[in-house]
Amino acid sequence: MAYSTTGNLFSKSPTADVAQPSAPLAERMRPRSLVEFVGQSHLVGEGRILRRLLEGSANLPSLILWGAPGTGKTTLARLLAEKSEARFIALSAVFSGVKDLRAAIAEARHERQFGARTILFIDEIHRFNKGQQDALLPAVENGTVTLIGATTENPSFELTGALLSRCRVLVLNPLAPDEVKTILQHALTDTEKGLGKLQPVISDETLERLASSAGGDARVALAALEAAVESTTPDNSGARLISGDTMIEALGRAHYAYDKGGEDHYNLASALIKSLRNSDVDAALYWLARMIEGGADPIFIARRLCILASEDIGLADPQAMVQAAAAADIVQLIGLPEGLFPLSQATIYLARAPKSNAVKNSYHAAVADAAETAREPVPLHLRNAVTPLMKQVGYGQGYRYVHSDPNAKDEMECLPESLRGHKYFQDE
Repeated sequence: MAYSTTGNLFSKSPTADVAQPSAPLAERMRPRSLVEFVGQSHLVGEGRILRRLLEGSANLPSLILWGAPGTGKTTLARLLAEKSEARFIALSAVFSGVKDLRAAIAEARHERQFGARTILFIDEIHRFNKGQQDALLPAVENGTVTLIGATTENPSFELTGALLSRCRVLVLNPLAPDEVKTILQHALTDTEKGLGKLQPVISDETLERLASSAGGDARVALAALEAAVESTTPDNSGARLISGDTMIEALGRAHYAYDKGGEDHYNLASALIKSLRNSDVDAALYWLARMIEGGADPIFIARRLCILASEDIGLADPQAMVQAAAAADIVQLIGLPEGLFPLSQATIYLARAPKSNAVKNSYHAAVADAAETAREPVPLHLRNAVTPLMKQVGYGQGYRYVHSDPNAKDEMECLPESLRGHKYFQDE
């Protein structure tokens, strides 16, 4: 069995490497067996797919492991390789290109002649472009390698259809606070790989606060714990009493599981808009805060508020658009952090405003007829006669000026003849 990050011949198993004492705590505490693994019960629980694969009761297919950082993607890939007794080649899509892929595949092809199977693990596989992904296809399809790709991005957006069709996608969930707490407790008591030798003392409340603030990312939690313990001076007995303030300082600003360039950006925006539409002020403010504190572009938020003001409120409260537009102008003028106040004001106003989608429905009803009658001529009486010839052929003839002829409002048709009598706007 083997492990590599470069594609050379090797002699170690993927989980046999013992992390150096100087390695980060998260790396030192990486599980070496399923017994040590915490979380993802929907995948590794009794009878679940990864449990069956790890127990050898099913053939290992090519997999895409999709989940947030720190949820166990790399660990599960290594455990699968160890259990299947396959050679393990690990590449990072950040640093590897087609040349590295071809070298790894060539090596796997050579070893296959002697009956050896190869698992090719590609971290952050979403960073591979189409050409790099296409270079994988033949080897995956003919079984030269079993691909395990790890990604934090939605595979349906980032991976080609051809590659996805050859893999099974497994979704890893963010770890629950109690699962993160379990991992932290193991690290605190482990004297071989963890922090046990440093004699850390930490209250259950502080530990739970750290577990809740990590955003489901075990790596973030372990890094903060390690920083807090190492920065605390031991007392006369050698114990290190970790205060809440020390932990807050180690964790830094609250960890927001938000990538403003990825799918979470649109998920959070969707949550904000749907909360506003549902007139849920508190939920709308919460999702607004998640976006702002996570680094979202305030102008993007303001644009979404302006759209909702017309699409979901419209004429039920015309001032909604005024509030949204004013917030957008002010944010453009002053930026953040002060801009969060007009954004919050507009959010509260829009959430509390009466709702109506009459504007949207009216337009879409008109669009349907417009598409079917796109070549219907404009009635002559509605055309401007800007030249003598146009007037001669009837342009403008029969037009009635409503300000001097009030009856025109009810008696003069403005729709094409084939659509007369159609109603698009339903006044609520």
